[in-house]
Amino acid sequence: MADLPHNMTAIEISTPGGPEVLKPCDRPVPVPGPGEVLLKVAYAGVNRPDVVQRKGLYPPPPGASDLPGLEVSGTVVATGPDVDDGEMGGRYCALVSGGGYAEYCIARLDQCLPVAASLGMAEAAALPETLFTVWHNVFERGYACDGETILVHGGTSGIGTMAIKLGKLYGLEVIVTCGSDAKCDAAKALGADHAINYNSTDFVEAVKAITGGAGVHIVLDMVAGSYVPRNLQCLREDGRHVTIAVQGGMVAEINMAQVMMRRLTLTGSTLRPRTAAFKALLALEIYQSVWPMVTDGALRPEMNRIFPLREAAAAHAYMESGDHVGKIILEV
Repeated sequence: MADLPHNMTAIEISTPGGPEVLKPCDRPVPVPGPGEVLLKVAYAGVNRPDVVQRKGLYPPPPGASDLPGLEVSGTVVATGPDVDDGEMGGRYCALVSGGGYAEYCIARLDQCLPVAASLGMAEAAALPETLFTVWHNVFERGYACDGETILVHGGTSGIGTMAIKLGKLYGLEVIVTCGSDAKCDAAKALGADHAINYNSTDFVEAVKAITGGAGVHIVLDMVAGSYVPRNLQCLREDGRHVTIAVQGGMVAEINMAQVMMRRLTLTGSTLRPRTAAFKALLALEIYQSVWPMVTDGALRPEMNRIFPLREAAAAHAYMESGDHVGKIILEV
């Protein structure tokens, strides 16, 4: 690391609050430890958990950087003591536990995915958080199978657009909900089979109509709260309900007799606090099962807008406006 600067520009959360609390600052360049590499960051993804952390509601797990940013793309410029020097100069995107909003970021090598020449670094930075989340929750926790039907809330979010694209590649019928007719049109243009405007249509009745009363096999839910009992009405027998966020509230009241009689499964997960070993295994499965589709161009993230790193506050304000379709990225 002798050739690297001692300090770097980063974006820190100066105090919990609105987008304006994101401030550029100088921080020491971090030093990689065992199993880690230091990436010179090219781009960093902006995700909803970053917003929740900024508000003071989602503290980083023990040992993680206090800087926001859960996914990056970049080039290896230093390695930990047990990492082969041959990794130097490698182009990777990575799932990280924090620290992405910076010029340099530590990543575990076993949570990195190689960026092929066919993939731009901006697109690479838009992949890890959504791809890891959708793969784990739809296919590992939701047991999605070819020919099944899934209901995805927030169809034009980063998660929603990835669920559409990955779902169609794996033979799922994808129904999404969106907040406007324009967003419904955008979701269908990305491959969704059906899109429901939840502001003008009862999505429960719409799902029943679309499925001929049978219901869907899986609901991917990022709302929770009052949506949960309505989601359960959308499920067919033996259906699976997977919660990945609680934007509508953490408490839901449901009829457990319906869960028993219809043999429903309720599950969910949050990725950030999972162990490094778990994330490494998940990265390996994605590398083996999904990454060939990324390399050959069959799977690409839906890109929306790129902001300079120093304009992270504007990027957060844009995300909270709800106007985006797909991923918001910071250019470092």
